[in-house]
Amino acid sequence: MKDEELQELLGSKAIIRVLGVLAEEGELHISEVARRTRLNHVAVERCVERLRGLGLVEEQRYGKVRILRPLFEELRITLRRGSGFKIEIR
Repeated sequence: MKDEELQELLGSKAIIRVLGVLAEEGELHISEVARRTRLNHVAVERCVERLRGLGLVEEQRYGKVRILRPLFEELRITLRRGSGFKIEIR
């Protein structure tokens, strides 16, 4: 993951909230993610697009139904003074 991608991830409270809900629940309907994060539907859609671009979330469509699924078991970001950062995705 590049520096810009990490900044994008860490710089958005909305993205962190969406990631948190998906990490806890696994697979959820996009409207349920919006409800649990208390974000509007458009904000969740924007987060999902960014997370899909980073390879962290997958979206399945069944007609109008949109199901979101995290593509990680564990996401760990370590920041170390003097040596930068390390991201582990499992």
